[in-house]
Order: sequence, then C-alpha cells, then structure tokens
Amino acid sequence: MDSNLIRLSAPFTLKHTVFNKSRNSYSLPLPATRNSQRLISFKLGSIRNDAAFDEAAFEAERLSLDAKAREAMAEASKRETSSTSTSEDEDDPKAWKWVVRKRIWDLMEARNVAQNPRPVHHRIPNFVGASTAAQKLGVLKEFRVAKCVKVNPDSPQKQVRFLTLSGGRKLLTPQPRLRTGFFSVVESHMLPTQSSMNEACTSVGVAKYGRPIGLDENIKVDLIIIGSVAVDPTTGARLGKGEGFAELEYGMLRYMGAIDDSTPVVTSVHDCQLVDDIPVEKLLIHDVPVDIICTPTQVIYTSTSIPKPQGIYWDKLSPEKLGQIRVLRELKSIIERETGEKLPCGPSEKLPPTARRRR
Repeated sequence: MDSNLIRLSAPFTLKHTVFNKSRNSYSLPLPATRNSQRLISFKLGSIRNDAAFDEAAFEAERLSLDAKAREAMAEASKRETSSTSTSEDEDDPKAWKWVVRKRIWDLMEARNVAQNPRPVHHRIPNFVGASTAAQKLGVLKEFRVAKCVKVNPDSPQKQVRFLTLSGGRKLLTPQPRLRTGFFSVVESHMLPTQSSMNEACTSVGVAKYGRPIGLDENIKVDLIIIGSVAVDPTTGARLGKGEGFAELEYGMLRYMGAIDDSTPVVTSVHDCQLVDDIPVEKLLIHDVPVDIICTPTQVIYTSTSIPKPQGIYWDKLSPEKLGQIRVLRELKSIIERETGEKLPCGPSEKLPPTARRRR
C-alpha cells in the first residue's frame, strides 16, 4: 500500500472512546446528531491520478494478487481440515467452516449454476440468476429508501452496484481486500458520461472514479449488501470465503458511527447456497449475520437473533493482516498511545502478498 494513501491529520482525540474488555473492541458513542462531530480525525489521500491511471496494469495486478490469495486460502483450507481430531474442532475452531464452503463450491460447479469467474472455489461465487436476485433486492423497501448503500466488490453483486448508482444512491465500496485503499464513494454525478456507469461498478472503475474516504468521513450507511458462500435462512448465520475482510469492513463502519444494530444486512445468493448446518454456537464474535436473503426465486427475512459485531476486534487481527491495512495499524498505534494500554493481537497466519501501489 502506498504510503501516501492514508495520512493522519492533527489534532487527534480519543477522550470519549469506550473499550469493551469482554469484546476487546473500541467504540465511540454517537453524538446527539449522528456524525455531527468527529472524535477521530483520519484523512485519506487520493489513490489515483485520472491522467496517469493505468487501467490495464491495475487489472493485471488485481488478477495476479487474487490468484495468489486463492492459492493461500486453498492451502489454509487443506491445512485446517486435515486434522484427525474428533474433539469438536478443539484444535481448529474454523475447520468446520471450510467443510461447508467446499461442499457449496463443489455443488455449484457440479450443478453448473456457477458463472465466471470459475472455478468458484475460494471466491464469493458468481451464480446463475445473480441479476434476478439483484432485481429482487432492488425492490426491497430497505433498498428503495436507502440513500447510501455499502456493496461488496464481488462479481455476483455487480448488478446491485449498478442499481445503486443508477437509482441516484451513494455507493460505498471497499477496495478489494483493502489492499490499495480503504472505502471509496461513487455517485452518478462523479461519472464523466452515462456510459461510465457500468465501468464504475467494477474494481477498476471504483479506483478510477471513486473518492477515497477515511475513518473521519461524515457518512451514514443505510444498507449493507454482503456476499456469501453459504447462509442459513432460519438463523441468518453466514459464511464468507474465509479471508475475514467483510467482518473488518463492518467493524470499521461500526467504529465510524456509520452503522448500528438497526442497519439491515442483506446478501444475494443462489438457492443452493442456503444451508441448515451452520452452528450458531460456533460462530465467532466478529462474524456478521444477515437480516435478508435474496435468491433468484425468493426473498427471506431471517429475523436473526445473532448479535452483530460492535466494532474492531483487535484480538482477532493477526500481525500479518494488520500489516496489510495501514489505516488499522495507524489507528491501533494512536489508541495505544492515547490510552497507554497495549491492544491485544490475534494469532499469526499466512497471507498472500499485498499490492504495492505505483506512485
């Protein structure tokens, strides 16, 4: 990540920060008028120069790094499911997740309901009927009344991103794996032509047209659209592809005061991604449940009772992942300096290499 992407601006105060010891998370109480004042001041510089933006190089780098990331996840899956332990995953509490993921990925390929990019293994899988599921999502009241929608950058949600922009809403999209930036905001008036809208729904388009934001952005997110590998319609329990970035993104938005428990979380999946064997009791504190599921054939309100994450859980962040995300490293350093307390750190893990942004 380019050292110019994120910079701190003074002064920085954390006098009213609340630390929840039981959750190992920091959170900020919301002011009387939501986001009417900001206790944390982060500034994020531009990640691009329109005249110099090299679309081909950006996409080639993204595809290369995605391939390396999938290789790393495949290794993790093999390693974590190869244990012969029968003691209810005591050795590795995440092994069962890889079993469910692999079953769904295999099923989608076998039934030929997977769409490019294929194979869908170690991805948020694109699926036949993704546009139909997006149309069902687009008529939800929760979507129609939303002014700002956070949508994941994966292929099956591209149509949702298009519906967000074409409907005059503000689109908030994370840079893939938070490698080359933080979140970017895109609005239709920021696009040079109407025909640019399709491009703006891609990772290249977000980098080309989007405005990067930092943790001090005065923003209210009305709806979160999240990708899934598997989801339980009866509980709202969800599994992603295994990298944990959706959880980090949620935690950061929660930390910013941009969302709260009432902010709906929606996912769009194929019907064969609906499962009934995600044990709620084995979910981790940072796992994000969903309120609404849209498939090509139905809309399901889960009425989930699973608690939503309350912030950033530092004890779940490995040193390697923290090293990938500059904004979190800076935030961690400042919290420790302001509070005089050392924040916890998660166990070490093997990660794919991060992108290095061209100056």
